[in-house]
Order: sequence, then structure tokens, then C-alpha cells
Amino acid sequence: MKPKHKALLYNFMAFVILFLIARLALGYYLPINPIFLAVTSAIIANVLAPKFGAIKTDKGEKVLMKWIFIKGVREI
Repeated sequence: MKPKHKALLYNFMAFVILFLIARLALGYYLPINPIFLAVTSAIIANVLAPKFGAIKTDKGEKVLMKWIFIKGVREI
């Protein structure tokens, strides 16, 4: 699998997991309209999800991750 595809898949999986957690948690505690619940959950997941990207180096392509809870960039 190409590193670009891995980065895209990791971004999607991280977003979906955080979206579902936020949606279920907010839906359990707050009785709000389902549309607003989905939009709020999407915003929360987008902010909290780690960002993955593929970069080209001398040794080939690498997948890197940046997240608000860690300092700097990590190689996957």
C-alpha cells in the first residue's frame, strides 16, 4: 500500500472513531436536534483527530503524524 493511501486511510479512521465517540457522548447527555448533533460532533472530531501525511525523503516516502496532544511530528 502506498504511503499516500495509508495516510488517507489513517485520517479517515481517526476522524470516524472520534466522530462516533463524540456523537454518542453528546447524544447521551444533550437532547439536541440530530443535525446539530452531527455538525457539532464533526467539528469536535476534526479538531481532535490527528493529521497524517505522506512526504518524500531521500530514502523514499514516509507517513508522518501531527497531533495537538504531542509536540512536533512523529513518523509512523
